Amino acid sequence: MSFLRRRSGQPAGPDFDVLAMDPGDWPGDFGAAMMAGPDGSCQGIFLRYDLFGGRGPAMFIGNLPENSPARDTGDSVPFEVRQLLAALENNEPVDFVSAEDFPVMLGDDLLIVKKVKVSEERVFCSQFGRSDGVQVTIASWDRPISDDLYQLLKPLPADMFQQG
Repeated sequence: MSFLRRRSGQPAGPDFDVLAMDPGDWPGDFGAAMMAGPDGSCQGIFLRYDLFGGRGPAMFIGNLPENSPARDTGDSVPFEVRQLLAALENNEPVDFVSAEDFPVMLGDDLLIVKKVKVSEERVFCSQFGRSDGVQVTIASWDRPISDDLYQLLKPLPADMFQQG
């Protein structure tokens, strides 16, 4: 995908499972990209879901390991929000407004989700950390993120994203 440019090296893929909606369960177009570090290590996996028939993405889901530079944007606007807006060719400036933690029940487990509000009111964003240190960020265009979405997330094996 053109929204991420690979640096030098031949990345081998992530050393972690990628949490996402199964592409087979998604009714629209699906794309995935890996952000590689200078040494070829995986600095993040990004999944792009398109419900608009090729007119733009409806949602980005990012999986960023602890060492990923994309986790620290400097202005608190998540990297996935900026990628979503760029893919939609929305060049308006976007700023961080606020963040608030919310509890979400996943079966018997409690997930603490940080809902991030940005100045572009059509963007909805939430983040949570996994026990393996991977940060998952969901950025959605013009569709609020409901608690039901977290029930649909499942690990996709890392080997699904290996370069072959």
